[in-house]
Amino acid sequence: MKKIIVMLFALLPTLVFAAGGSHVHLDQANNDLTDKASLQRGAKLFMNYCFACHSTQYQRYGRIADDLDISPKLMKENLIFDQNAKIGDLMENAIPDEMAAKWFGTLPPDLTLVARVRGADWLYTYLRSFYSDPSRPFGVNNTLFPNVGMPHALEELQGVPTLTHDKVMVDGVETEVTKITTDGRGELNQEEYDQSVRDIVNFLEYSGDPSQLERNAMGWWVLGFLAIFFILTVLLKKEYWRDVH
Repeated sequence: MKKIIVMLFALLPTLVFAAGGSHVHLDQANNDLTDKASLQRGAKLFMNYCFACHSTQYQRYGRIADDLDISPKLMKENLIFDQNAKIGDLMENAIPDEMAAKWFGTLPPDLTLVARVRGADWLYTYLRSFYSDPSRPFGVNNTLFPNVGMPHALEELQGVPTLTHDKVMVDGVETEVTKITTDGRGELNQEEYDQSVRDIVNFLEYSGDPSQLERNAMGWWVLGFLAIFFILTVLLKKEYWRDVH
């Protein structure tokens, strides 16, 4: 038994790395799950730019409408593109599996739990790390996920991104840094684009755990109950032991 425990501790760093550890710097998403306006914008952007290829099949339209204060009518008219889908249906896209595999080389992953697997900061950095690369099948690459097998779905919002290399002095040493610039032809400026990406990531974080806020709020009530119960238990214990002494 001791040998097994020692082996697990020895393998822990390897397991952490395999689970997604990376030396790449991640920008802070700074999400706010209490910001329903952001979540509503994120739902809109996700449905318009991501849902064509990526489903969230463990989430229901109705749950989103209830949680984000979107009326069923508005949901049906603006965020449900399948005319045969009902408000209570799971959010499955209409792209056939065989066609998706043919176009992208593999099935686009379901994104219901992607924020729990990758993390909000990873998603935020990823969606802001695309750059033009004519050598790739879709004409773009990604600094965080090299040789990514998907197009830059948000390019019309950001504009055409270009990877540039600059040399700067860091502690007296000339260091090459890379940054992504755009042609300025996108629908949004850089600040607006960053906020739109943050909204999408906020929505995906919510989708991965819709009851998170409710559970956290309930946790404080549970802790309060336990504290009061503990005090009552101590007082009761003193009352019982008073006769013994």
